[in-house]
Amino acid sequence: MINIEEQYLGLMSGVLHGGKHKNDRTGTGTISVFGRTIEHDMVLGFPLLTTKKVFFNHAVTELLWMLQGRSDLAFLEDNGIKYWRPDYERSGRTDGTLGRVYGVQWRDFNGTDQIKNLLSEIKNNPDSRRLIVNAWNPADMHDMALPPCHYSFQVYINNGKLDLMWQQRSVDIFLGLPYDIAIYGLLLELLAKGAGYKPGRLVAQLGDCHLYTNHCDAAMTQLKRYMNDLPTLKLSKGLQLIDGEIAIPDRNDISLIDYKPDPPIKAPLSVGK
Repeated sequence: MINIEEQYLGLMSGVLHGGKHKNDRTGTGTISVFGRTIEHDMVLGFPLLTTKKVFFNHAVTELLWMLQGRSDLAFLEDNGIKYWRPDYERSGRTDGTLGRVYGVQWRDFNGTDQIKNLLSEIKNNPDSRRLIVNAWNPADMHDMALPPCHYSFQVYINNGKLDLMWQQRSVDIFLGLPYDIAIYGLLLELLAKGAGYKPGRLVAQLGDCHLYTNHCDAAMTQLKRYMNDLPTLKLSKGLQLIDGEIAIPDRNDISLIDYKPDPPIKAPLSVGK
């Protein structure tokens, strides 16, 4: 069985010791590789890293924000997420939103509610090869504070299990990827719960995988640590259609049990100029 934390640490080590220096839009500089895949068997536990603390509430907040089709900073910041503020300010926006990013595209891609379509197809046509949601909308790029880093996901159902694979163009390995793993792990679990399937495999297809040069010391610290047992996720409700409308669980329906991580490791956030 495949544990995504082991693969995550291997990816980080491979980039740290074998990546090539590459300039980036923030001016910080990165060490980068291209085209990697990591995956996880959900039967092993919920994929929340244990070699440093990942704040699960942040992943829950961002996923609920996206599933609701929201773009406002207020929902994020009221729930403790402050790291979108610099990109908002850099973009020059003044409307209190990040524009037509992520969940807006999930719920309204040129007039199409992709999440509603996905849930309907999972229920009525689970063998479909078109169980796909896409956030990369070139027509709306001018109205985004930042184009989506994770831009698409696909669901696969077979033998009573639900798998999910997501695609990501830009991968901030140290700060961002742990939360991306948690967000899509939670989405997989919510979809499986709502449709009556067992959680299967979580797969990430990753494009530009990079460590910012000012994250290297923090990465080395994490690589010296040992993995702990993964936590367990408990859901009282899943994501489903009820009378043709999307029923989205709230945070009270989601709980994490036996999460025993090592302490957090701080690193600076790089923001474009």
